[in-house]
Amino acid sequence: MNFQLRFVPSAVTAMEALQGENPSKYRKVLKTLGLMETNLRHPSLNTHKYTAIQGCNGEEVFESYVENKTPGAFRVFWHYGPNRQEITIVAITPHP
Repeated sequence: MNFQLRFVPSAVTAMEALQGENPSKYRKVLKTLGLMETNLRHPSLNTHKYTAIQGCNGEEVFESYVENKTPGAFRVFWHYGPNRQEITIVAITPHP
């Protein structure tokens, strides 16, 4: 199943900052987003539910890996919707 990606404004800002500050990490995020569009179950994404936050309307939020076993590894946080076959990117950030 293919998904269309939507971004909250803060996720767009994070992408723009990453593009200028760390082009290598930006390319990794783009690769991850591409996988998310076509195969959310791809093993490298290690997608799982993230219970510490909820979407704007109480949606379940999921976490997908950009990197693994790397200090400050980046993650993409997202939820399904608002429409069918859409996912909303709520944050792109280093893992604490």
